[in-house]
Amino acid sequence: MKYRPQGTSVDNQIEEIFGKAYDHKVISRLVPFLKPQKKLLFMAISAMLIFVITQSSFPYIIKIGIDNHILTKDIEGLTWVFVAFISIAFINWGSGYLQETFASRMSQGVLQNLRSKLFSHLQKLPMSFYDKTEVGRLMSRMHGDVGQLQEVGALIVATSGELLSLIGIIIFLMIMSFKLAIITLIVVPALFILLIVWQKLAKKLYIENRISHSVTINNLAETINGSKIIQILTRQKTNMQLFDTKNSHLLKTSKSATYVSSGVLPGVDFLTSIAISLVIFFGSQMIGHSLDIGVLIAFVMYVQRFFDPLRQITMSYTQFQRAMASGNRIFEIMDIKPEINESIRSKELKSIEGNIAFNNLTFSYTHNNPVLKNINLEVKSGETLAIVGHTGSGKTTLISLLSRLYNIPLESGSIEIDGINIQNVTRDSLLNQMSIVLQEPFLFSGTIMDNIKYRLTESSREEVINASKTVNAHNFISDLELGYDTRILERGSNLSTGQRQLISFARAILSNPKILILDEATANIDSTTEDLIQNALKNLVHKRTAIIIAHRLSTIRDADKIAVMDQGSLIEVGNHIELIKSNGLYKKLYDFNYDSIELANK
Repeated sequence: MKYRPQGTSVDNQIEEIFGKAYDHKVISRLVPFLKPQKKLLFMAISAMLIFVITQSSFPYIIKIGIDNHILTKDIEGLTWVFVAFISIAFINWGSGYLQETFASRMSQGVLQNLRSKLFSHLQKLPMSFYDKTEVGRLMSRMHGDVGQLQEVGALIVATSGELLSLIGIIIFLMIMSFKLAIITLIVVPALFILLIVWQKLAKKLYIENRISHSVTINNLAETINGSKIIQILTRQKTNMQLFDTKNSHLLKTSKSATYVSSGVLPGVDFLTSIAISLVIFFGSQMIGHSLDIGVLIAFVMYVQRFFDPLRQITMSYTQFQRAMASGNRIFEIMDIKPEINESIRSKELKSIEGNIAFNNLTFSYTHNNPVLKNINLEVKSGETLAIVGHTGSGKTTLISLLSRLYNIPLESGSIEIDGINIQNVTRDSLLNQMSIVLQEPFLFSGTIMDNIKYRLTESSREEVINASKTVNAHNFISDLELGYDTRILERGSNLSTGQRQLISFARAILSNPKILILDEATANIDSTTEDLIQNALKNLVHKRTAIIIAHRLSTIRDADKIAVMDQGSLIEVGNHIELIKSNGLYKKLYDFNYDSIELANK
């Protein structure tokens, strides 16, 4: 899959809209999704065949009624023709309804299976994929592209029906009068030229409109997300002018696309009228010689029906192109292999003591650009390890590797827990032994109760409350009108940053982890909330192996061991007193941190 970085031009950011009308690779990949729906597919095709046969027979039945019964005044025979016509009309209606129903149910089944498969696959993809891929692009593929692709089955059935209908009309025309059929079909090349020219022009204008629409929506989204900054910087007038420019261009491209799409139907109708005129002109001269009047009327009706399938097939061609392009984009994602592949030899990591060892660990996100360089570090069970260093020194990467968010190449060292290489255990069993609290607290839709027991959904209310009390979150939750049943608004906007972080702490402690990781978990909270967390930290780390990353060095003074990192290397290890005495980087960081606190308190 090709990743496109942010900031590239709009033309490069817009996904390819049109592909081949038929892409064997996409169709072959869809077959497994169609197989569970094969019964519905068979019924849809059967209904389609009945519909095509009955639909094509109407003009011929009218021809029989006129030539064999009306002109001969055979009322009894005409009655039977009437009964046959009504019966076939009923069968036609029923088969058309069943075709649409079965095709729709089949498509919905494909859609459900495809989305489930894609959702499951997305959850297995490595963090490196999400580091490089925009959320909006993924959402577009989950919703828009899957939606486009689900129509393939129904399109195949419908297009097959249109082709058979077209063939049936030609056969009936040839049977009734070969000469008149040839005369009638003279206009077909002109129709194809019209449709080809229209399609090329419509495709170009559609892409321009899609790009313009994307630019306008992106501008709107950016304005909404940055509304606070915009008001502070009083950019409303300038932003309004920019939006008006983009919106006007969107209107222009929309109008152009509308003009082109509106012009094709009158063009087809015009050619239909010419074909009918040819039938009437030449057919009337043939009446009494080689043509009956019923045949002439049937010809007119068939010509009217002849152009509809061609028009529908042309429209389906464009839909097929979009569906194939969507299919390629979807299967590009599904072809991405998870970096963390667990073999059948991977074992469960069950009860552990919590001893952690980083052995000769080297890691890089990109080739020849190491983020960690030969890290050797041990943490004994029950110890609290603090990791400090400048931004970009590799602190978060270290714990990301410990939690196996990224894979460790064989030649790049190892991480062991109780002497077991974490690459040799299942990731789920590894993560069941630890809890992680990140700098940015993320809450999901639902209640506070739902969020705390998000990982352990079977937890009791009492267990949730006890976990909340441990991290000093119970009091503020109880003060809310609905307490633990308070619903979280989008992004947790009805709670402060500190409150959201306390909920994250409660969620982490609920599982009673043997290893606790805090990744700058106190960086964005106020001093009052930090005091609450500091008071809870002793309970959090009691009888647990804890790894704490912190910029506020005052929060980790009591750590058993402090590791100092700089540019991916481990340069100092010791406790607070030892590192202060060594007068190295830690002391400089601590002095700077202390001076900043003193300055803030003045």
